[in-house]
Amino acid sequence: MPRSLVLPLALLPVVLLACPAGGGEDELGSESGSDADASSGPTSDATDTGDATDQADQADQADQADQADQADQADQADASSTDTNTTDPDTSTDTTTDPGACELADIIDQALWDAMFLHEDDPACSGSNYTLQGLLDAAADYPTFACEGDDATRRRELAAFLAQISHETTGGWPAAPDGPYAWGLCFIEEVGCANNACPGYCDAGNAQYPCAPGKTYHGRGAIQLSWNYNYGQAGDALGVDLLSDPDLVKNDSKLAIQTALWFWMTEQAPKPSAHDVMVGTWQPSAQDEALGRLPGFGMTTNIINGGLECAQPGNIKVEDRVGFFERYTGMLATDMGENVYCDMMTPY
Repeated sequence: MPRSLVLPLALLPVVLLACPAGGGEDELGSESGSDADASSGPTSDATDTGDATDQADQADQADQADQADQADQADQADASSTDTNTTDPDTSTDTTTDPGACELADIIDQALWDAMFLHEDDPACSGSNYTLQGLLDAAADYPTFACEGDDATRRRELAAFLAQISHETTGGWPAAPDGPYAWGLCFIEEVGCANNACPGYCDAGNAQYPCAPGKTYHGRGAIQLSWNYNYGQAGDALGVDLLSDPDLVKNDSKLAIQTALWFWMTEQAPKPSAHDVMVGTWQPSAQDEALGRLPGFGMTTNIINGGLECAQPGNIKVEDRVGFFERYTGMLATDMGENVYCDMMTPY
């Protein structure tokens, strides 16, 4: 990914790449938001990562329950995961995997995928374009994803990635059937924005990635990619003209996940990549340690949306992310590791 891109000032809409330290929010996508009643049907929290002033209210329906309700539902999610045919954690090996000989399909198959995402095809959702084959195709371009370290590390990284994109696209609510953490990958695009109904995501002053006539750049895909400059950067990295056809992110099952995987695997200085954090490649500096930034799932939340969620004990959105992570680590027969929360981490 080019390192010479000129980043907008903190007062402009935030971009996918991190701003310099202290430069404002670090959000990467958009809030999908739903007008549905959070107590009665699917709502979207995807993504909590758009412009903080314009979008922070759009996805709150899925986050209205208090922390106690979320904790209760986590038990439901755990129960649903135990109904699947998962491997006993004690059977996973500790041998280090050679990325050259690694296959993501070795640790996730169609049966497990279907058990994780019980409601992606629900009539109230729009997640049918999220497929296991789309994940495998996307990961083929990033051969080190979930393919570094021992078996437990590989499985933990996959669980972390799936947990984060599940939160970004969730349709769950506290009393949802099968628990709120069975409703990941529910929404393929920002709710209410179909047919280019959300024109407010164009930074007309961005000369490098100008908006195409008649196109809008609202949240799409597993990371809810938004804004023209984010579509432009992702398209450059993936070799696809997403500025001219942003709907590819929701219509192409590979791109729907690959845009999220691109973000996951890409360092955004001064932030490390989420991949490096989860596999142990990133070593925090003395300053990072002093600011509570330590390797683990919590650090990936800090990378994705630390400006709005971290350094806040009890943040309900962090609880939702961790709820998905707990469910998926159980289903993938691994553990959550250390530093699962970011409540003691200073955002960038």
